Amino acid sequence: MQENDINKSQEEEMEIDLLELAMTLWKKRKKLAVWSACGAVFGLVVAFSIPKEYATSVKLAPEVADSKGGGGSLGALASMAGFSMSSSSGADAVYPQLYPDVVSSVPFTTSLFDVQVTTKDDGKKMTVRQYLENEIRAPWWSTVMGLPFKLLGALRSNDEPAEGKKLDNFQLTVEENGLVEALNQRVSASVDTKTSVVTIDVNMQDPLVSAVLADTVVARLQEYVTNYRTNKARNDLEYALKLNEEAQSNYYKAQQRYADYLDRNQGLAFHSAQTMQDRLENEATLAFNLYNQTAQQVQKAQAKVQENTPVYAIVTPATVPIRAMSPKKGLILVGFTFLAFVACAAWILLISPLLEDYKKKLAEGGEKQQTDCAEE
Repeated sequence: MQENDINKSQEEEMEIDLLELAMTLWKKRKKLAVWSACGAVFGLVVAFSIPKEYATSVKLAPEVADSKGGGGSLGALASMAGFSMSSSSGADAVYPQLYPDVVSSVPFTTSLFDVQVTTKDDGKKMTVRQYLENEIRAPWWSTVMGLPFKLLGALRSNDEPAEGKKLDNFQLTVEENGLVEALNQRVSASVDTKTSVVTIDVNMQDPLVSAVLADTVVARLQEYVTNYRTNKARNDLEYALKLNEEAQSNYYKAQQRYADYLDRNQGLAFHSAQTMQDRLENEATLAFNLYNQTAQQVQKAQAKVQENTPVYAIVTPATVPIRAMSPKKGLILVGFTFLAFVACAAWILLISPLLEDYKKKLAEGGEKQQTDCAEE
């Protein structure tokens, strides 16, 4: 019974405290409204100061090389569990899970610098590098905060890069490294481990630039993987073509020697002439057989290149976005308004009473000092 009475009394005290807090806030409702309005105004300033960002997303399903020793049922069970066994295949080292690393690599990123893009509003034509350097806008507070660092960088950088200097992926300049990092923040790739569907996301401040660059990234990624998958087959094809050309030349020469000999020795019945004729005929036959074999090897190599060429199914193609992905103006407005309300409530309930107590203590201390001085 005593415990129940204690619990009831504690609950009543908590209710009284909450009512007192609510009454205190209600008395200061005008102040809360002013602070909330100021927060809303500041939120609007922030929301309209952030440049619009447009996102383009492309989804493609790549053809994954089958692992001969993996086992179909085991691979299916692993896929259901969220794991992919395609990486264990020795035939294909660049499997879909490595596509994000390929997209974010320095050679792949720098290869996008020269991509030609066109802005949607004014129709300016430029490269991606020029767009990043000249067209990307930042909020005013970023410009103000970054101004001292730009001045320090300008003072420290005495050596200006020579015009027409070729880009070196092995040794990037500070400016080129900054462009690579900026582009990596705007271009990303992700892979669904269950379905191996690759998603390419590109965020830009111009919708047309975003769509064009996303389509280019997909094409470059397909080209990269295709070159890797068909590299050995293409080398074998080049070698087979070289052998075929040499065999063809040897066959034509042997055939011409045999024909010339028949023209010069027509009608002769000597055994030596017959022997030479048989020898030249055999050489021409052997040369033809070798030429025929190399021609078959060329056809096999061409078929191998076609077999190793991956096929991609574009699930979601690149389209020009209509609406901006960010900023979320409504969310920013609500967030700043709520923060201003909470800050004002904290000031009223916590900080203001503490300041008043502190002032009272100072006043009491001053009065004591005055009384002590008067007594002395």
